[in-house]
Amino acid sequence: MGTVPGVAQYAADRARRGWERRDDPIVVQTVRCTVGATLAYAAADWLISGGPPPLLAPLTALLVVQVSLYATLTTGFRRVNSVVAGVLVASAFSAVVGLSWWSLGLLIFSSLVIGHIVRVDEFVPEVAISAMLVLGVSHVAAMAWSRVAETLIGAAAGILLNALVAPPVYVEPAGQAIADLARRMRALLMRMSRELELGASRDDAVRWLHEARHLDNQIAGVDAELNRADESMRFNPRVREGLLTRLVLRSGLDTLEICAVVLRTLSRSLADLSHQRRSDPVYEGEVAGALSELFTHIADAVDSFGRLITAQVSSNAEVAEEQLAQALADGRADRQRIADLLRLETERQPDRWELHGALLANVDRLLNELDVERRSQWLAEELDRHRQEPGRPSPVYRLRRAARRARRRVRRRRSDD
Repeated sequence: MGTVPGVAQYAADRARRGWERRDDPIVVQTVRCTVGATLAYAAADWLISGGPPPLLAPLTALLVVQVSLYATLTTGFRRVNSVVAGVLVASAFSAVVGLSWWSLGLLIFSSLVIGHIVRVDEFVPEVAISAMLVLGVSHVAAMAWSRVAETLIGAAAGILLNALVAPPVYVEPAGQAIADLARRMRALLMRMSRELELGASRDDAVRWLHEARHLDNQIAGVDAELNRADESMRFNPRVREGLLTRLVLRSGLDTLEICAVVLRTLSRSLADLSHQRRSDPVYEGEVAGALSELFTHIADAVDSFGRLITAQVSSNAEVAEEQLAQALADGRADRQRIADLLRLETERQPDRWELHGALLANVDRLLNELDVERRSQWLAEELDRHRQEPGRPSPVYRLRRAARRARRRVRRRRSDD
């Protein structure tokens, strides 16, 4: 008796986890391919009488049905185009020569060349396959028509399935990936801040550099998430402001990618400086404390920027904007203080002026890339450029209004200072 509730609870947990994964790409692809292929076979079997089973229709549906409607449309077009091209090549060959070893080689070569000419991309071999299957039968015309018909039915079934049942939109995973990247950059900056305050050694500086280099691996993963989100929004009836979302996410990743490069260069400067100082800390005393505060504020700015990107594609972004602006203002104040301290360091040790200058230059680049007003101005210009019709309110009006609001806040804060 005691095992029955346990089994029921286990089944309920499995069902709940399965339901939570209903938008997972693997689940979506499996369900859509199964349904699309089954419907394609049923339709082809009903429409095409006689002959062998129309297995090409479900095969085409399997290749055509993708997670996003945009990918389904583009894949379906290339698939149909490849089959039609192969059928035409085979029909032309059947009218001139028969099937022999040399004509087969010439047919394959011609089909592959034509496949590249008509730009069917990954379906180039399908051109040659279709040509060989058609040329190898005795009734070329009947086989050609049957193959084209099955392909059209399979492609139509796949496209119709995604048109009637809108695929999921993957904006949230893309925004989460950007936020995770920002949090990882923040963790590195916070680690640099803590270790500088405690007297960072040469080994610490080398570890910073290695971790900064590893950020490139995560950027590639975030880019893949953004590409998937971009495809899921194209032609999707569930998306109302696809341009807004694509622009915000892509520009956010571009900014973080530049920050990752600058952070790597900054870590390189600190590592070079640690080599010169040998067993001494990278920085000591007041300079180390000021740099620790600066990196803390830059870390907060990076984290606020990541949350701002997510907020701009979901709900209110005012809190993230204000926190980002405040962190940047504190960072610029720290930067000025550090510049004065490093000037004194350079007077005592002139041979290190180049490394001190490189450190300040990289700090300036980080602060400028994350600047609220600069980003707001760029977004406003891009959104105006993508406006659909002159004199008509843009579908991305909400983001433009947020950008103007951010610029006004920054100007007001500067006037108060």
